[in-house]
Amino acid sequence: MVIGAGGTGGHIYPGLALADALRRAVPDAVVSFVGTTRGLETRLIPEAGYPLHTVDMIPFDPSLGAKRFLLPAALAKSGAQCRAILREQGAQVAVGMGGYPSAPVIVGARMAGLPSVIHESNAVPGRANRFAAMLTDRITLAFDESREHLSGGRHADTVGMPIAAELAALDRPGLRAAARHALGVPGDGRLLLVNGGSLGAARLTAAATGLARHWRHRTDVHLLIKTGPAALEDTRRQLDRSGAARVATAVPYLDRMDLAYAAADLAVCRAGSSTVAELASTRTPAVLVPYPYAPGDHQTHNARVLTDVGAGLLLPDAETDADQLATLVEPLLAEPSRLAAMAAAADPGTHAQAADLLAAHVLRLSGRPAPHPGDPAFSGHRPLPAHHTDTETPA
Repeated sequence: MVIGAGGTGGHIYPGLALADALRRAVPDAVVSFVGTTRGLETRLIPEAGYPLHTVDMIPFDPSLGAKRFLLPAALAKSGAQCRAILREQGAQVAVGMGGYPSAPVIVGARMAGLPSVIHESNAVPGRANRFAAMLTDRITLAFDESREHLSGGRHADTVGMPIAAELAALDRPGLRAAARHALGVPGDGRLLLVNGGSLGAARLTAAATGLARHWRHRTDVHLLIKTGPAALEDTRRQLDRSGAARVATAVPYLDRMDLAYAAADLAVCRAGSSTVAELASTRTPAVLVPYPYAPGDHQTHNARVLTDVGAGLLLPDAETDADQLATLVEPLLAEPSRLAAMAAAADPGTHAQAADLLAAHVLRLSGRPAPHPGDPAFSGHRPLPAHHTDTETPA
């Protein structure tokens, strides 16, 4: 199996969850990835123990200006490179997880005459999958909402969003005490998790840092702020200078998202598809701040999967500052019953089983009998390396 996934964690981590599910079902399965040299895949995929092949592809991005006219040539070249990779690997199936590095895999599969399947992770599909959907009749979805936006979408199967095994099986209440101890959360006060994605989000970090200043004399609350590596030192300096370090901890990454969700009473985060699926599956109440420059405003559509059922609140990016954040989160943290109601309103859907359901699709295409996700063949998983998911341009 060859999986196309790259660019951002929101495409890479579901691809890794699928790869692990394939190996759980078929231990001798040979799985490799295709990406580019410019994304997080160059680090994350080898760290997870899977081979990575790179191709010369450019983003499906209108902001490239005149360079967008290079896209057809780049797609033809990278598609031919993928065809060669698929043949060299003896691939039986090609999988595209969305994002520009995955489109050449579907092109290469079409050129090589191999079956392929795509997985669309967002409520509004990205450009790469809208193109790839015209080259394969096998489409899987994380959310039903994306069906109407894809060629052949009416025949698509909604499997959910593949998430890491440790999140799929997370018992938030049961892990809470151990998680807070592991993360160094002091006392038993309320914990607000602020998570902008793999690279962090400058808007969320600034709002959280300001909120920490407001809360610096309180003893009943604490913030855990994931800044991304670039903003870490500056954030820590601001917290130290204002005296807010006593109520806030800034970290570059959250390597154990199972611990982060279990420890938190409320999350403030972007609305990438993986994050929304994780919040729903783990029943973590959230304030969602969609990234405003996402193609098709897909993060706002993703967020509504939670906000429309009362499992989250929507806060526009332009309105996100310390004062507005305080206005939203302080009443929630003060009323455990409201947080419990938000958690109960979340619909976990099939996200916890999505990796296994997608693996079953892939195995059927390969001609290999696919065990049902409830069968023992899908048990005994090995955990993915500790990680987090969605990546964005800091804003």
